[in-house]
Amino acid sequence: MLSDLSFTHILIIMLIVLLVFGSKRLPELGSSLGKSIREFKKSMQEVQQSIDAPDPAAPPARRLDSAASRDTAAAHDGEPKKLSQ
Repeated sequence: MLSDLSFTHILIIMLIVLLVFGSKRLPELGSSLGKSIREFKKSMQEVQQSIDAPDPAAPPARRLDSAASRDTAAAHDGEPKKLSQ
């Protein structure tokens, strides 16, 4: 939809905006738009960081090479488990 806009269409839209808001209000609108975009990006980064950060209340992840798994492997002397017949 936006790719269908030509330079003439954009110029007409800018002229209408200028007539509606006036030349004194356009810098205020631009700065408030910039502030809101910055605030939105900041909040999105905070949400992403909270997703990426590990939960301190969650239990620690178990490792595959823990002492318990080495003990069970040593008890079997490295032989593979046999399926029941």
